[in-house]
Amino acid sequence: MPKVSVVVPTHDSGPHLDSLVASLLRQSLPATEYEAVFVDDGSTDDTPARLERLAAEHPHFRVLRTGNSGWPSRPRNLGVAHARGEYVVFVDDDDWLGDEALERLYDCARAHGADIVIGRMAGHGRGVPRELFRRNRFDATLANSPLIDSLTCHKMFRRAFLDEHGLRFPEGWPRRLEDHRMVVRSYLLSRRTCVLSDYTCYHHARRGDAGNVTATRLDPAEYYASLREALDIVDAHTEPGPLRDRLHRRWLRNEMLNRVRGKRMLDAPEEWLTQVVREIQEVIRDRFAPGVAAGLPPLQRVLAHLLEQGRTADLRRMAEWEAGVRAAGAVERHDLSGTTLTVTVSARLESAGRPVTFASDDDRDVLVLPVDGLDPALREVTAPLGRSRLDLVARHQETREEVFLPVTADHRWVPGPAGERHLLHRAVATVDAAALNGGRTTGTWTLKVRVTSAGWAEDAHLPLRLRFTADGAVPVVEDERALWYRLRRAVGRRIRRR
Repeated sequence: MPKVSVVVPTHDSGPHLDSLVASLLRQSLPATEYEAVFVDDGSTDDTPARLERLAAEHPHFRVLRTGNSGWPSRPRNLGVAHARGEYVVFVDDDDWLGDEALERLYDCARAHGADIVIGRMAGHGRGVPRELFRRNRFDATLANSPLIDSLTCHKMFRRAFLDEHGLRFPEGWPRRLEDHRMVVRSYLLSRRTCVLSDYTCYHHARRGDAGNVTATRLDPAEYYASLREALDIVDAHTEPGPLRDRLHRRWLRNEMLNRVRGKRMLDAPEEWLTQVVREIQEVIRDRFAPGVAAGLPPLQRVLAHLLEQGRTADLRRMAEWEAGVRAAGAVERHDLSGTTLTVTVSARLESAGRPVTFASDDDRDVLVLPVDGLDPALREVTAPLGRSRLDLVARHQETREEVFLPVTADHRWVPGPAGERHLLHRAVATVDAAALNGGRTTGTWTLKVRVTSAGWAEDAHLPLRLRFTADGAVPVVEDERALWYRLRRAVGRRIRRR
């Protein structure tokens, strides 16, 4: 029995498979201890021939073929049925794994007796969970951690656990959110779930040609029918109350509110947007208890209210304003002593270059928004201000890995005109740069701030780079504001043009 089976659904994948295959062949887990099961879903290009050549060259690669189903569920299920490993890892054909991913995931699963292990992810043109990977979690539950933020299937599952509970991906209609329905049920049934945050196991990519099947525009009726099925699973395993509300809140926030925010809403066709608003309105009214929206920060409470009321014109007005919201960050000072890096930063939220402001209303602070006639209670920020946060994040320029730096942070009010004021965030980080990312530092790291406040989580680039010539080496700190740095960049561009 192999330790791990990697299940990969394919369809007209072509050369997009290359990064995944290369990462599988680089795995630190010996080839005799894992298998890769490729399940081709009726490809019409040269993908089957590619896979057969790979299987002929590598005995631990296997290929299954099936008629086209149009969605990853059936090939994933076939892969599980034919998997021989103690654990199963689901990987998409255009993604890839960290070189030590399988070994680290498996060792974590065995050490802690886990049914599920989730490895840290890096996003390449697409979003990945952030807060979940702030630290390792070896007994994570939906109640004690933000597991609900990670609902894609790109995880390691004990195969006996999948079989014991009949955990498979739903086939047929509706097809959307198939991984949500399988994964949330798995969380609710798991005896132990671990989160491995000290190594980037999974690289989640968006194809440049938008060729992956889920890149096509969703059908509102099908999509929200699938979402209701995910809510049904939660309701079948939880009682009404704070936990159920918090789990429901994830779908309200990500699959509903985020579809009517900023540029995403402004670029949507009007007829399609009308259908989306109608579907969301029905789900909010039919399925969500009052505590679901009430637990959101003020910006999102307002959007949920406007959706429930069907106020599409006000939603568009909000989107036009919010499309300009950004985080603005500054480096106040930085110092490198040996390998100890100290950085002091400040940041605030801005819209069109002006700070996002708050005002007083009946002795409470409320978010100032471009829509009239809103109940001040919807915009109240007094309680959520305690959850405002400034993070300092290092990001590897080549691999897109992100690491939180330990910070001491606070925020203060800055008065403005007409009695309004804004929040200024400040943080100090002191870190052993050589130990960054577990000592795997070779290459260039950029720094950015992440402002989380009132319903936004916005990043801002900082003008500092850390260049490491080797793992654990003393870095060279480059300040983009320095004249020598700008001259070097200009000379480099001229050389490349020649």
